[in-house]
Amino acid sequence: MKSTPTDSELEILQLLWEFGPMTVRELNDKLNKERKVGYTTSLKMMQIMTEKGLLSRDTGERSHVYAPLLGSEEVQSTMLDHLLKTAFKGNRSRLVLQALGKSKPSPEEISEIKSLIEKLEEK
Repeated sequence: MKSTPTDSELEILQLLWEFGPMTVRELNDKLNKERKVGYTTSLKMMQIMTEKGLLSRDTGERSHVYAPLLGSEEVQSTMLDHLLKTAFKGNRSRLVLQALGKSKPSPEEISEIKSLIEKLEEK
């Protein structure tokens, strides 16, 4: 992936990851549950995302159906790499400390973090 998605593009991707492929109308209806978004705005965003290689468009039906071309993990990894390079100058520990210092992690999150650290120490 060449560029990280914008906030609006990420919002669309998250809905497609959660609910699966959709028409512009279906996606626009879901977006409007959170905030008012015009149909033509949603259509234009999805067309741009298709041009950028973020979405595929199935033109087999009367209403085109859009689907994400990338998985959430791939997008998260790309965005994290970008954040690490730009905001933290490659310093992973500063990124992790900043992320953990913003709010108290849940016991489940602490357990996951400990497990990851143990795996990293084994390597």
